[in-house]
Amino acid sequence: LLQVPELTSVVVNTNSDLAIDIVNEKYKGVTAHRREEYYASSKCSGSEFFRHLGEVTDTDIFVYCPCTSPFVRPETISQCINRYLSSTEYDCLATVSSVKEFLWLDGRPMNYDPLHAPNSQDLPNVVALNFGVTVIKKEDLIKNCNIIGKKPQFVVTDDIEAVDIDTPLDFYIAEQLYRKLVLEKKELLG
Repeated sequence: LLQVPELTSVVVNTNSDLAIDIVNEKYKGVTAHRREEYYASSKCSGSEFFRHLGEVTDTDIFVYCPCTSPFVRPETISQCINRYLSSTEYDCLATVSSVKEFLWLDGRPMNYDPLHAPNSQDLPNVVALNFGVTVIKKEDLIKNCNIIGKKPQFVVTDDIEAVDIDTPLDFYIAEQLYRKLVLEKKELLG
């Protein structure tokens, strides 16, 4: 985030003492906000969490980039911010992943007819939020109690940038990607 010139401030919102210490000791220009335990717990709904983020963050435009999406490039964040700022047609911008899967809900197919099953590449263009980057006005974040507005603009990211760490398997995959993409590159460059 410190490599994104469009950002005027970076706030780490956390309940982790270790994360706050790291921010305070190593990152000049980054602010740590101590999150109340409730907002870091599973008792807190996503809507409560997002509304609270808006209420405690001093900004007009909110750029949400959670640490669980570690492979989003600074260039992508810049492009998302600029695309959001250049449009009045949408009230937010969010990164998404293309989903070409045969989806079912409550025992019924959601996106295809099983009697006329298409090839997976011919399934409808369904997207899933990957929470790599979301840009929204603070007032809309609070009003909607959601990081996604009523008229979202979606930006499809590649599979690497779309990595969202939610499970131990996701974390393992992210570690392997980090070793491959970052550490091996550093070794090659000497």
